[in-house]
Amino acid sequence: MKQNFIFKSCSIRARKRFNVLLTPFIVGAFAQATWASEKNVIQQIAVVAEPTASVASAAAVRQAYRVVDFAWRDDARNRDVPSRLYWPEHASPDAKVPLVVFSHGLGGSQLGYSHLGRYWASQGIASLHVRHAGSDRGIWTANVFSLVGNMQKAASEENAVARAQDVSFGITRLFGETAYADALKRDAIAVAGHSYGANTALLVGGATINRDGQTLSWRDPRVKALVVISAPPFVGEGDMAKILENVAIPTLHVTGTNDVIRVPGYRSDYADRLAVFDAQSASANKALTVFKGATHSIFTDRIDQAGRELNDQVKRATREISGLFLRSVLYGDTPQSMQDWAGAQTSLLEKFVPLRAIP
Repeated sequence: MKQNFIFKSCSIRARKRFNVLLTPFIVGAFAQATWASEKNVIQQIAVVAEPTASVASAAAVRQAYRVVDFAWRDDARNRDVPSRLYWPEHASPDAKVPLVVFSHGLGGSQLGYSHLGRYWASQGIASLHVRHAGSDRGIWTANVFSLVGNMQKAASEENAVARAQDVSFGITRLFGETAYADALKRDAIAVAGHSYGANTALLVGGATINRDGQTLSWRDPRVKALVVISAPPFVGEGDMAKILENVAIPTLHVTGTNDVIRVPGYRSDYADRLAVFDAQSASANKALTVFKGATHSIFTDRIDQAGRELNDQVKRATREISGLFLRSVLYGDTPQSMQDWAGAQTSLLEKFVPLRAIP
């Protein structure tokens, strides 16, 4: 099992410390893993999202959506890819909608990050959340003493590659669903992800890795934009600018000043998120949103240690800025709406780098 380019492998010395680190880590891990209970699967239920007054009026229209679950299997890879779709009810062959595919973080599932999926669908953007077997919530279900091994396996290069392939499979498979295929704008597809999922998005968006003198790429040319939330660096792969030089599509980076990843044997902080943003080609049309005090897990569905008020504010703001970004690059709305939004969020923003005009 090769260790991947996302997380450093844990040293033997670090493993000896696991009995000290394990108990508090497991408490935090299970807290993160339980925000989306699998018994609460919703199928074909129509709901209505409330618009937020602070969003530009063009993106604040109330639209109904429904939630659909798919039990997909990729026979070519002998791999299950269960997925959840948030579907705008108004979508039709005469009113086609863009698509964003979401990649969950380590230990997540297709049921997570529902606050984003619901919001995007309410803004007229279909949101497909795929589950990545091997790095999903299944890592939490084994014996407690197997947790570290499960995490190391989840962070293997094999799983990192499989995740990127899951995203491309999800796009292809949704295009094969007759109830939805003709209502999708096939030239307006984005990929979004949080943490491990942000790296997955970057791989699908064009990031490359060198192995034995060979450049490896999992770029999907159908993808036209990225939303990367709390992206870790590509550890041990050399010059990150070289890795990201082919990520040339519009990209929104989202992070917070307390955005720290802590797992046994690995730590990555806010400076790493900025490094990923800076490493992306200067010619790329990229935007950056940094929230004051926002933690790594604040972007999930759960309420973390930052407190209810900040959690609600950051979640709301993340939905809004990502929605405005997606509408800019997929619907052709003016990026000025993002700058107008930022002007009203000064108390919440540490830093904001706007998107350039869309050609």
